[in-house]
Amino acid sequence: MKASELRGKDVAALEKEVTDLLKAHFGLRMQKATQQLTNHSVLGKTRRDIARVKTVLAEKKKGAV
Repeated sequence: MKASELRGKDVAALEKEVTDLLKAHFGLRMQKATQQLTNHSVLGKTRRDIARVKTVLAEKKKGAV
């Protein structure tokens, strides 16, 4: 997911994206804990995606004020 794609979305869509990514990250962490996760790099990618979405969301909220 690229930041340019995220900037085209509105605030509600970004907030939904954050919650979806957090749920996905939680599921991946549980898979890791039960040793079912084979590709551990997915955890880092998901964490970076969450940070990317939160950054764009903060930019939009700051610009709206």
